[in-house]
Order: sequence, then structure tokens, then C-alpha cells
Amino acid sequence: MDTSPGTESQNSESETRHGRPEASRYRVLLLLALAELLAMTLWFSASAVGPELATAWSLSSAETAWLTNAVQLGFVVGAVLSATLTLADTVPPRYLFAVSAAIGAGATVLIALVVSSFLPAVLLRFLTGVALAGVYPTGMKIMAGWFREGRGFAIGTLVGALTIGSAMPHLLRAIGGVGRPRLVLLGAAGLAAVSGVLVLFVRPGPHQAPAAPFDPGAVRRMLGDRGTMLANLGYFGHMWELYAVWAWIPVYLAASFAASGDPAPTLAALLAFGTIAIGGLGALVAGVFADRIGRTTVTSASMVVSGTACIGAGFVFGRTLLVLVPFLLIWGFVIVADSAQFSAAVSELAEDSYVGSALTLQTAVGFLLTVGSIQVTPIIAGVVGWQWAFAPLVIGPLVGTVAMLWLRRLPEATALAGGRG
Repeated sequence: MDTSPGTESQNSESETRHGRPEASRYRVLLLLALAELLAMTLWFSASAVGPELATAWSLSSAETAWLTNAVQLGFVVGAVLSATLTLADTVPPRYLFAVSAAIGAGATVLIALVVSSFLPAVLLRFLTGVALAGVYPTGMKIMAGWFREGRGFAIGTLVGALTIGSAMPHLLRAIGGVGRPRLVLLGAAGLAAVSGVLVLFVRPGPHQAPAAPFDPGAVRRMLGDRGTMLANLGYFGHMWELYAVWAWIPVYLAASFAASGDPAPTLAALLAFGTIAIGGLGALVAGVFADRIGRTTVTSASMVVSGTACIGAGFVFGRTLLVLVPFLLIWGFVIVADSAQFSAAVSELAEDSYVGSALTLQTAVGFLLTVGSIQVTPIIAGVVGWQWAFAPLVIGPLVGTVAMLWLRRLPEATALAGGRG
């Protein structure tokens, strides 16, 4: 049986022409989003149980941060290698997704059952990041093959699934994993394994196009492209804040509850889940509004609110749930709402000949920046306490907002969201 990408795409196109294309593509989007959600539980699986692992393995705060940073670096390396080797062109995307999910799940199982020290855990977390580079971007490629119209909504759906998946380890911890890190890690690995099976039922769409290979010369051209660079600068500011908050919000909550006199570890884990997961709804809503009122408007508004929350976190620290919960849910909603719109903006602003390379570079630099913010946050907490540890992150949204408002004033903005900017 011929399972080459071209043959699969032709078969899917025939099915779409003679079947029910609208029903087919939304069915695919639902299944693909579910697969993304389950696979992305691997991302923060070790971070969610970081305090337990730190105690069991005698880790410093810097070493604990590397349980997340290793994934960030692995993702960058995996994304660049995948683009350079054009893996999504030579391997059918659903198989690449399935194998990548299986590798990430296997690495997480090893951490749960075999590892008992820092170095092997970090190496396996790096491998997990490399594997996830075959999941998220590959899912985007499959989605693009099914959606030409309504792509903003579809991208928002996948980013929403990624967001909820990233929050899932905290839910696993809240429903029985407090003090049981092995259970959380195995649960995340099991969900990722299921995702690898589900994606095998997703066929490529009629609009599937090969991804552009990574082009080193595109870096020089992109540096001279004012609109693309401003959109990238907005994304970099957004990323500086996003993953540091996602990585450390459980520790912030634990410290906040302790300051109020009630540690409540289960409640802290559940609220960490809610803070991250609600961003899935934010991404969906932002995707709809960005197509209607403009990408620069939506991204700037999101970063103004999330940047304000970086400072506001210090004022709600240790307060009652009536104050803390609404604050965190609003922050969680807006902090990732704009994420997909930066990628959409670059795809609209960059020259067609190097859109793939531009997006690869955007992702690589963005995730590299998260390594710095994730690493520096506990250092700041060691000086000023967790109450004000997130305050320096405001620099990211501030720079990002200035960049997107600047872009809005330029002629290049007419290329965004059908001329809406």
C-alpha cells in the first residue's frame, strides 16, 4: 500500500470532493486538537511535580528550572532539525506526529520508573522537547491542509488544545498526584501514547502543501524586513512572559497559600491547572476577534493586560480566593490569547519564498528567550520572594506592545487580517 505524502493527499482530496468537506474538516480538527492536547501533557509533566522531584533528588532551584528549560531547548533543536531535514515532507505528517508522541512518552516513562538524579532527567527532558517539535508544528501542517478559509479559528483551536494540554499535569496532580510524582509522570506519558494512536486516524487534507525547508539566507533577508521583524519582536516579548509564568505559577501559588496560613497543595495544583487551561479559551476567542478587528489590536490589548498582571501578582499575593482566583483566570486567559496571532502575522508579512524559514526562526528565538526568563524567575524570587518574582517579566509585554503598535502605524499593516492591521 502506497503511504507516501502525495498519495495520501490525493486520496483525501478525492474524499473531500465526493463527500462532505465541511463535516470532514471539522471532524479532523476535533480529532487533531484532541491528539495535540493529549501529547502536550508531556511539556510540563516534570515541572508540575518539580517540588517533589527537587526534594527527592536534592535539587537546587536552578536545577529544578532545568526540568522545564531542557524541554524548551530540545524543542528549539528539534524544530530547526525538522525544518532543515524537511521531515514533514519525507515522512507522512500523521506518522511523524505518532512516532514523536511515542518517543516523548517513552522518555517520560523512563524518568518515572528509572531515573533518580538530575543529569539523566535533564537529558530525557531534552529528548522530550525534541520529540514535541514533531508534534505541535506537524499538527499545524496537517491543519493547514484542511483549512484555507477559517484558518484563524483553526489555528486558535490548536493553540487552545496546546494550552489545555500544557495544564493537564497540574490537573493530574490535583486529582491524586500530590506527593506522588511517579503517578503524574506516568499519567502524562499514557495520555501522550493515546494521542499517537488517535492521530493515525487523521488523513492529510486536500490543501496539504510541503513545508519550506529552512533557508539560512532568509535570516539576512528577514532582518531587513521591517514588518516581519516588528511582528517577531512582539512575539519575543510575549514569549518572555508566557512560559516563565506557566512554569512557576504552581510555586507562586504554593507560596501565596502558605503566606495566608493554609498550604492547600491540592487546591494550588487545581488553580494552576485553571490558570493555564483557561488560556485555551483565550486563544480561541482571540483568533476570532483578530480576523475581525486586526491582529495588532488583539495582540497589543492582550499584552497590556498580561503585562499589568505581572505587577498585579504582587498585590494579590496571599489574598483570599475571592481576589486571587478571578485575577489568575483573567491573566491566564489573556497571556496566551495572542500567541497564534504572531505566527499568523509573520505568515502574512513575510515573502512567500521564506515563510517557512521565517516561522522556524521566530519559534527558535522565541523559545530560546524562554530559557532566560524561566531561569531568572526563581533567582529573583530568592531575592525579593515569590510575591514580586513575576514583576520583571513585564519588560516582555511592554516591548511587545510597543512593537505591535508601531507595526500598526506602518503601511505593512495592510497585509494583516485582510487589511484590518
